[in-house]
Amino acid sequence: MRKSNVTFADIAKYTGFSKTTISRYFNNPDSLTLKNQKKIADALYKLDYKENKVARILANGKTEFVGVIVPNLYLHYFSEMLSQILSTYEEYGYKFIIFVGDKNMEVERKYISELLAYNIEGMIILSHTIPSEELASYDVPIITIEREDKYVCSVNTDNYMGSVKATELLISNGCEVLIHVNSKVDESKPAYDRIKGFRETCAKANIPYELELTKMGNTHAENSKIINKIVDRLEEKYPSKKKGIFLANDTYANIMLNILVRRYGTLPEDFRIIGFDNSPVSAEAVIPISTVDQCIDKMVAEAMKLLVMQMDERKKRQPKPLKEPIHKIVAPILIPRDTTK
Repeated sequence: MRKSNVTFADIAKYTGFSKTTISRYFNNPDSLTLKNQKKIADALYKLDYKENKVARILANGKTEFVGVIVPNLYLHYFSEMLSQILSTYEEYGYKFIIFVGDKNMEVERKYISELLAYNIEGMIILSHTIPSEELASYDVPIITIEREDKYVCSVNTDNYMGSVKATELLISNGCEVLIHVNSKVDESKPAYDRIKGFRETCAKANIPYELELTKMGNTHAENSKIINKIVDRLEEKYPSKKKGIFLANDTYANIMLNILVRRYGTLPEDFRIIGFDNSPVSAEAVIPISTVDQCIDKMVAEAMKLLVMQMDERKKRQPKPLKEPIHKIVAPILIPRDTTK
């Protein structure tokens, strides 16, 4: 026969505490002594208590759900970021509802409406589609990562410093001309500082450079076609010069490396390549790719710490809203590998 569920009344009877005390254990355990917490915890184990999450949500309105919107899972950076976010469950106990954005503002607004309908406690936004001013208008704690963030709390890489380190590494490799491959990034986005850092470092070193800013694709096939054309043009324009290529992320860097290896059997002496992210693809490439580590694990740790702080504040009887958004910056680390010897 099906075993009946253990109730608060059963736990109260077993421990000798009131049902109110048992409720406090679940909703405000710090209000009980450690001795009493342990006594109730032992009772839950012996009675084989299974918490009714639905009943708890109905009782206190807290779902323990966090919404996440990522632009895509094609770029290794976003898939690694999502993996790190999901791994925080063990520390914080929050579950995640995930949507993949498609750069359509109305669609992403629909995603947010859906998330709010689930009574989520907070949101993590990596998609660039909806401006932060609109995000701030939703009555829920929000953290953005690596996107425009004027009106909301955020965690970003020091993109400028990362770009400077990448560019200086190419210069130290004796490259005669430097090229930065990126999409056309708006100046309000943190990633724009990769372009700025590259340009200013090249100018300071008085070394010729190009900005290859173009609309990149959303699939491997699309980006392979675009980067193939870039390689063709560079080989034609600089046939006898040592070319240093700084790509916006490790996915693009890996595509360029594969194109060159297929053509020449290895990375030619007149090419040096560095990416950005330190996503797993950079270390696992056929020739390990130099990169700038954004320290994704640290970024996620800071983002969750900041989000949980806001969500915990909301649970207080008299919550104090932030006077202004908090912006955290994580320092990047240069990782030289075989593509910059």
